[in-house]
Amino acid sequence: MSSIVEGDRVVAEPPIDRSGRAGSVGLVMLLALALVGAGLAISFLQGDAAQPWILALLAGLSVIGVFALFAGALGLISFASRGSRDDLSRAIAATAEEGILVTDESGRIVYANDAYLDLTRAEGPASARTVERVFAGNADVAEAIYRLAQAARSGKRAFEEARATLADGQGAWFRIGVRPVTRPGAGGVETVWTLADVSAERERHENVFQELQHAVDFLDHAPAGFFAAEGDGAIVYMNATLAGWLDQDLTRIGSGALKLREILAGDGAALVEQAPPKPGAVTTEIIDVDLRTRGGRSLPARLLHAVAWDAAGRAGASRTLVLDRGPGADVSEPLRAAEVRFARFFNNTPLAIATVDARGRTLRTNAPFAKLFGERLRGEPGAERSIAAAFVGERDRAAIEAAIAAAAGGVGDVPPVDVTLPGEGGRSARLFVARVDDGEGDDHEAAVVYALDTTDQRALEAKFAQSQKMTAVGQLAGGVAHDFNNVLTAIIGYSDLLLANHRPTDPSFQDIMQIKQNANRAASLVRQLLAFSRRQTLRPQVIALGDVLAELRMLLGRLVGENVKLELVHGRDLWRVKADLNQFEQVIINLVVNARDAMGEEGGAVTIRTRNVPADEVRTFGDVELARADYVLIDVEDTGPGIPPEILDKIFEPFFSTKEVGKGTGLGLSTVYGIVKQTDGYVFALSEPGKGATFRILLPRHTAVEEPEEVKPAAAASGSQDMTGRGTVLLVEDEDAVRAFASRALASRGYTVVEASSGVEALERMKERGPEIELVVSDVVMPEMDGPSLLRELRKTQPHLKIIFVSGYAEDAFKKNLPDGETFAFLPKPFSLKQLVQAVKETMGSDPTARD
Repeated sequence: MSSIVEGDRVVAEPPIDRSGRAGSVGLVMLLALALVGAGLAISFLQGDAAQPWILALLAGLSVIGVFALFAGALGLISFASRGSRDDLSRAIAATAEEGILVTDESGRIVYANDAYLDLTRAEGPASARTVERVFAGNADVAEAIYRLAQAARSGKRAFEEARATLADGQGAWFRIGVRPVTRPGAGGVETVWTLADVSAERERHENVFQELQHAVDFLDHAPAGFFAAEGDGAIVYMNATLAGWLDQDLTRIGSGALKLREILAGDGAALVEQAPPKPGAVTTEIIDVDLRTRGGRSLPARLLHAVAWDAAGRAGASRTLVLDRGPGADVSEPLRAAEVRFARFFNNTPLAIATVDARGRTLRTNAPFAKLFGERLRGEPGAERSIAAAFVGERDRAAIEAAIAAAAGGVGDVPPVDVTLPGEGGRSARLFVARVDDGEGDDHEAAVVYALDTTDQRALEAKFAQSQKMTAVGQLAGGVAHDFNNVLTAIIGYSDLLLANHRPTDPSFQDIMQIKQNANRAASLVRQLLAFSRRQTLRPQVIALGDVLAELRMLLGRLVGENVKLELVHGRDLWRVKADLNQFEQVIINLVVNARDAMGEEGGAVTIRTRNVPADEVRTFGDVELARADYVLIDVEDTGPGIPPEILDKIFEPFFSTKEVGKGTGLGLSTVYGIVKQTDGYVFALSEPGKGATFRILLPRHTAVEEPEEVKPAAAASGSQDMTGRGTVLLVEDEDAVRAFASRALASRGYTVVEASSGVEALERMKERGPEIELVVSDVVMPEMDGPSLLRELRKTQPHLKIIFVSGYAEDAFKKNLPDGETFAFLPKPFSLKQLVQAVKETMGSDPTARD
């Protein structure tokens, strides 16, 4: 490096610097010739003629001189000087440790410092070469130089590192950089190259890498396992020893593919994650767990688990040392085996177990306890992990505190405590507390708390109680309906007898019609009760739900009114179902009307959706336990206020209604429930307050099988049809009013009627007049002997005797009590005079050997 000494100051000068503005010798010679020429021309002038020209020349030179002085003062003209304003930047570049080379657009060297000449082994400024020429003989570096040159031409900065062998045969690592610069007056874009020898730095890095490789190798082949995990449980490192124990692929480690829960058996992960937070500190716990290999095998181990906590008490990265506790571990075999057995028993028992001190603070927990109480076990930073305060609802805290105090005080048998766990979901548990004799003082274990999650058990108990209540109500409703049917049969029958004796012009005719119409309304209510108790008479047939709903849409549209938008969304290729068409329509109507009433005057939207539900999808339908089969789903959705959770379990109960008094019987949804259940289907409600309600119906898919052709019921008789007949009929009915009406009705049509008030009396009448009797009309439910029992006795003497069963219950309710292949006719209560006479006439005229 060259330098000039000025006083006590050293000014660095670069060996090559052509960055200044280049002057022109030709311009100087031209200016000199012009002045000489002007002088010669003036010398040829005589006397006074030359004087003006001399003055003009001197004036011009004076003006130029004065202008130059002002331009220099203003900085418009600079004069070359070692003390100019670029000295600092030139000195910095000249003394830089890295080599600097500047080339113009044509590749000519404009600037180079001493460091560049030293790094490129140049003997002097005359032998300086551009970067491309210096590394022309190194193929690897040449490719890097080419990329850098291309980047400079594109106006970008870039740098690369490469190893090169220079002309003197020495090899070195270089960091080569390039950047384009534009300088005023330079006449184009110049390229700045930087060159630095990084051989020492690379060597240092390689040494550090080698040391790190040795450390990793030592850790990988240590006699203990080791893994590191993030706060979310993702394992970021695992040594080869632990990977070998667990048969894990190390390529999965570090990408977040392997989680902590995948290598810990059972609820071990919950036990590891339950460490109490200590903000800004690192906690270490000793945990005995079972590890799980990739093949599912368990491996007993002891974890020294260290967790780093941030200032807010959030879990950060963890580092865990894993000690093998399997056979052959470096401990006494009996002691090791005992510890492993205890750890496995402690962590794999279905009971959640925790030891507490006299103040109720948890000291040690097993994995099920950590899983049951979850985040509450970790608690707030710095808070005591008291069972009463952290794990139990406020209402039950006094009870569990008293139980712990009693156990710590030496009480033998402490009654279990049923508690509600805080938080959403309404989970519950039963806690058993037992004394532990482990020293004195508040910090010693004073009691063991065993916790059993009873949430599912309580839910099942509630469902069972609800089911029992519904069954009891159904039995009551069925019994009441049976007695009502007898009363209504008598009222309707006697009304028919009166109407037969009164003409329409008679003043009493309309009164009698009102009696009959109100009796029919009462009969409709009774049918709803029977539907709820699943004892009503159904006439199932194979139906296509899509067609039924399409035909029902117009009626539903009139029911919901103008303020409610009704929409039907049909599923594709709906399976067929077998149901009573009229009753199914009643189900849909009841649900749509219920949705309309729930939305009120403001209106809304009701959507009916249908689709197929294969057997594999059945388990996804909430908490309802469904038989595994194919179903057809019908959803009735509304946009109303929804159903409050506290009444959601009561909506299908009979006479339960949220409507105002006089605006509902409370039988609509109970009727829906009974009809769907009697069709072997399921119905349940889904609702969130403020988000509307959905009633979901699942009907079993009907699979076509070869069936005998169904005998269609006789057409309703026209007014001109002859309803008279002849023959002897045995009438068996325990209700006097019904028996009296039926006897009068049949006698008035020409039949001979033999009455009996019970099954036993009917057998006596058969002994007296057996050969005369052609038909038996019998009630099903009677004291002493029911209808099916009577039929079996009659078949012993008269195997082909015709019989009509009369009942308010469904035909299937008693058909199962009859012998296989038994032939009979059925007349449901309540019935009218016309229905009774028509059934008798049709049965009397039928073939007694034909199967019904």
